[in-house]
Amino acid sequence: MSDTQQAPLVLVDGSSYLYRAFHALPPLTNSKGQPTGAVKGVINMLRRLQKDYQGSEVAVIFDAKGKTFRDDIYPDYKANRPPMPDELRSQIEPIHQIIRAMGLPLIAIPGVEADDVIGTLAEQATGIGMDVVVSTGDKDMAQLVNKHVTLVNTMTETVMDIAGVEDKFGLPPELIIDYLALMGDKVDNIPGVPGVGEKTALALLQGLGGLNDIYDRLDDIAALGFRGSKTMRQKLIDNRDQAFLSYELATIKLDVDMDLGPADLKQSAPEQDALMGLFQEMEFKSWVSELGDAEEGDSAQGGSAPQIAEVEYQTILTEEELLPWLEALAKAELFAFDTETDSLNYMQAQLVGVSFAVEAGKAAYVPCAHDYLDAPDQIDRERLLTLLKPILEDPDKAKVGQNLKYDKSVLANYDVQLNGIAYDTMLESYCLNSTANRHDMDTLAKTHLDVDTVHFEDIAGKGAKQLTFNQIDLDTAGHYAAEDADITLRLHQALWPQLQEDEGPCSVFEKIELPLVPILSKIERQGAYLDCQRLGQQSLELAERMDALEKEAFDLAGEEFNLGSPKQLGAILFEKLELPVIKKTPKGAPSTAEEVLQELALDYPLPKLLMEYRGLSKLKSTYTDKLPQMVQPETGRVHTSYHQAVTATGRLSSSDPNLQNIPIRTEEGRRVRQAFVAPEGYKIVAADYSQIELRIMAHLSQDQGLLSAFAQGLDVHRATAAEVFDCDIDAVSTEQRRSAKAINFGLIYGMSAFGLAKQLHIGRNDAQQYMDLYFERYPGVQGYMNDTRALAAEKGYVETLFGRRLYLPEINSRNGMRRQAAERTAINAPMQGTAADIIKLAMISVDEWLEKSGLDARMIMQVHDELVLEVTESDLDEVIAGLTEAMSSAANLDVPLLVEAGVGDNWDEAH
Repeated sequence: MSDTQQAPLVLVDGSSYLYRAFHALPPLTNSKGQPTGAVKGVINMLRRLQKDYQGSEVAVIFDAKGKTFRDDIYPDYKANRPPMPDELRSQIEPIHQIIRAMGLPLIAIPGVEADDVIGTLAEQATGIGMDVVVSTGDKDMAQLVNKHVTLVNTMTETVMDIAGVEDKFGLPPELIIDYLALMGDKVDNIPGVPGVGEKTALALLQGLGGLNDIYDRLDDIAALGFRGSKTMRQKLIDNRDQAFLSYELATIKLDVDMDLGPADLKQSAPEQDALMGLFQEMEFKSWVSELGDAEEGDSAQGGSAPQIAEVEYQTILTEEELLPWLEALAKAELFAFDTETDSLNYMQAQLVGVSFAVEAGKAAYVPCAHDYLDAPDQIDRERLLTLLKPILEDPDKAKVGQNLKYDKSVLANYDVQLNGIAYDTMLESYCLNSTANRHDMDTLAKTHLDVDTVHFEDIAGKGAKQLTFNQIDLDTAGHYAAEDADITLRLHQALWPQLQEDEGPCSVFEKIELPLVPILSKIERQGAYLDCQRLGQQSLELAERMDALEKEAFDLAGEEFNLGSPKQLGAILFEKLELPVIKKTPKGAPSTAEEVLQELALDYPLPKLLMEYRGLSKLKSTYTDKLPQMVQPETGRVHTSYHQAVTATGRLSSSDPNLQNIPIRTEEGRRVRQAFVAPEGYKIVAADYSQIELRIMAHLSQDQGLLSAFAQGLDVHRATAAEVFDCDIDAVSTEQRRSAKAINFGLIYGMSAFGLAKQLHIGRNDAQQYMDLYFERYPGVQGYMNDTRALAAEKGYVETLFGRRLYLPEINSRNGMRRQAAERTAINAPMQGTAADIIKLAMISVDEWLEKSGLDARMIMQVHDELVLEVTESDLDEVIAGLTEAMSSAANLDVPLLVEAGVGDNWDEAH
């Protein structure tokens, strides 16, 4: 902005940001339990605007209480909206108080909405030559954009001018009202024209013009050629009144009668004392500090964990020093606990020491196996565990830790059962916001406590020369270990109040994730038997096949080359054989990535051969060669590690070995599963859910066609094919069923017509026709998808059936690819996440049933939607019956949860 150019007037849609701050951010509270997240979000946005638009007058407009003129026009206006949550309602007055104390004009005009006040002020301002910036997250505001009015969304950092509106909507600002009138708005309950969605509205407006033009040219609609164009004329005629009613409801008033105008929107000096008091009450520590009067004991931003000026950490060397701490642990309502070991492998890890904290800032470390400790009165490992065992095993003595599953498994090596696991900060963070990049203690401490912790690499070094904890000098080790316990307790004090503010995520933590911790520890320690001889034989056979493939590749290429070298492979494929270049690397070289080879393999023999070679090579290095090396000598089994806080949707992942990625569609992959065997006298039982995500789709969408197909026990892919291809279910061909299956599963993952065409090897138009037919037969599915996109865009997140929440930071991105990817995630995550919740609930139910039954059976693996058990042959029938019942009743859906169980001497036979 030049020195002579007048600063724009900034009009803030306070009501829009009020809801978005409340829904898009994890819930925050102060130490009194008072919700503060929306206050924080709205005020942060205003402070950001003041910084970005220095010299501008900033005014904040809210909806007034009571009905508006739109309710008089259409009594059902916004009837679908749920009442404002009490947690949000309680934050409105503090927001208003802070805005006034900041010196900003605050406006609310009865009888109209904030949009109308903003529209009127913008109209008046541009009339006197002022530019206007409207800060909002409301898409309806796009109708106000012109060469003098711009929208800005500080939550997504997007700016929308005329070109931005056209880029986002495919229409100029002057057609936005017509667009909303045709489509309607489920959030505001604007009816629109039935049968007109986004694509149809665009086709009509781009082809004919605005609403009046469309009704003047009804006979021209059929010629536009969009899906349903031939019947659209009559729909518009039948719903003419509704269309123009919707137009009136969607139109922002530009002539609200009010006593103020743009010239009256002057900021006054901030009331520093009032702001200080309000910030202190809300416990916004950093803002209090900015005002220059931070007080000791203010709560850490985002929760109720106190800021600690100085810490008291003690390293305990004798039993005499330990006794007061044992008394403190016995009296404490909750204490933080952590183990220090010499390995991350829970089966091999040796206990080096333990740490604990009973209040913030005070913690202790008890070493018991450092290499250099040989004092005569030092507590050794056996004595330490003897002293701690009654407290650690007491289920009524509440403990909190960071990833306590690991500590539980380590202690089990010494016959100590860690009970009373009441909280886990890793899981609290994960349930609060699963899309956060990391949930490790160091990251959480920085994020929630603004504390830079000592990292393990800082004291142990990196790489091959990294020390194990037992080798680290005691002063350094003592501070590091005590800090772990202290920070864990303080993190819990910050995270738990936030989690409690929202029933869904809190319920997921309490009923799903936390009860699963001891069960996963048990499964991990149980492990699975491996037939290493069988894997060794398979490795030899894979090596022979790879040698043969390599020779075939040389023959096809006309020369020898390194099949693992992208550079040499690129030279052969694209220079010598002159295959088409499908994709390039960032440096401009032709790509030889897997997806490129997959596409080329459809038409050329060498890429097809290379794909097979790569698959066998990965299988050999990852499984047949490596798995035998991972067998624990003491148990003769492999012991994977399950991770609860990695995937955004709630699915478990596993590592060392990764059991989730063993291929099952190839003979070689199934042979790897054959190496997971039952010990003598036992069988492997594998039980999995049949088409669980499709069943969840039926439940969530309430589509009558899908619900009916599942209720009747039909082959749902065959039933879908019969609907899409308009034939009798008995006449469906194998190819038609395959296409229907691709559509069913493709829609779950947000597949486009382009993606479907690629998968079925058909033209894009044919694929689009398949999808159009599908949505005609299953309108509930399309309705669910549209509603989910809209709600995700409004709230900033989606939820599973059980309340697991997935935030979508890119859902309103101006970047089309990012926004579309977020929309695909929004559709898929509730289904995949609900499936993850169900299998976890099933594990909890199965474990409880097995404990009570006394049957000789145990869970040994969980992979995707499948549970794998080791069962004594004499108990097979009873276990299969109980297992099937427990899994099928893990959730109450409007379609049956079908469980298929198999039995075998190995995993492949049972699957």
